[in-house]
Amino acid sequence: MKYIIIVATLVSVGLADVSSFQQFQHQPNYLQQVQPINSLYAKQQQLQPTYQQQTVHNTEPIPIVNQEQVINPDGSYKWSYETGNGISAEEQGYIKNQGIPEQEAQTAQGQYQYTAPDGQVIHVQYLADENGFQPQGAHLPTAPPVPAEIQKALDFLATLPPPAHDTREYIRHP
Repeated sequence: MKYIIIVATLVSVGLADVSSFQQFQHQPNYLQQVQPINSLYAKQQQLQPTYQQQTVHNTEPIPIVNQEQVINPDGSYKWSYETGNGISAEEQGYIKNQGIPEQEAQTAQGQYQYTAPDGQVIHVQYLADENGFQPQGAHLPTAPPVPAEIQKALDFLATLPPPAHDTREYIRHP
């Protein structure tokens, strides 16, 4: 039975109509017409890799007018710099509550200043501590005032005593 199926398959493949299939027209493209030696030499030169120099902007180097850096053994530090084009920055940092491991926090405060492309002098003073980065500057947007009804509710909530039970007991950890 196996032989009959195999023979029938081979016969049907041999008799199949393949006229509907498109014939592949083989056209070798690796043969080129004979060219004179001079043109081959020119073509070879064209195929060689070329180096293009990158565009260099000829701007004057901006000097560093002043630079200071102090690092103390207690973890406090201070650094500052000023450049010839009016950019300046400074920062002081220290460890708050040093010696109390549960309450130690790195604190940094400083300022930086530069001139924006539109000519406005941007001056930012900041404090960074356990409460995050807190910048201040005239160019920074300010939050709108809290509506009176919401402020009244917040003030009321602040007067309430803390809950008698630990609210953490409702948090489920996987």
